[in-house]
Amino acid sequence: MSERTGIPYSTLSKVEHDRLTLSYDKLVQLSQGLGLKMSELFAEPEAEDVARPVMARRSVGTLDNAIRINTKNYDYHYLCTELRRKRMVPILSYIRAKTVAEFGQLVRHSGEEWFYVLEGRVDVHTEYYDTISLEAGQSIYIDSNMGHAYVVGAGCDQAIIVGACAGDGEDQMNELISVHADVEPAAAAGSPDGKSVRRAGRPTVR
Repeated sequence: MSERTGIPYSTLSKVEHDRLTLSYDKLVQLSQGLGLKMSELFAEPEAEDVARPVMARRSVGTLDNAIRINTKNYDYHYLCTELRRKRMVPILSYIRAKTVAEFGQLVRHSGEEWFYVLEGRVDVHTEYYDTISLEAGQSIYIDSNMGHAYVVGAGCDQAIIVGACAGDGEDQMNELISVHADVEPAAAAGSPDGKSVRRAGRPTVR
């Protein structure tokens, strides 16, 4: 290094042991001797690409193996529930509430979510935006930390949406379920497809 840059060995040794800082002129001399741009001397080393392990997970979600939660505003069907520590939670929802007044306080939780309207019309109320009405075939992506509510649009008796909630937590699904502290025990007649509800309250996914 000393031979290539013309900087005395003793000076370089002091720099290496954090006892001396090179002047601008010496830095220019160093970069020229090494054939580097000045910016390259101060650049952080690039992190080595570390291949993430392939989890090779797979799950087929059906209504028969879904965890069903019946609330005053939604009938939720949480899909692919046998997978633990999911960061994306797929959900099929039947919307019950027909007005935001009926819905009550807006819901908020960590992460982001995307929902696609399968049937009916859905009015999406959010904390910072005007209400938007979505028809079948349309979708919406929102920040879940923002207060939000999905209600049945005018002229519809029921609306069905499918989508996913994603977040940084390792137990995103139980966090979502715990948001709905008003979960009501549901009889078979309360389920939109006439089947009994598998779980109510705050189930823990194993």
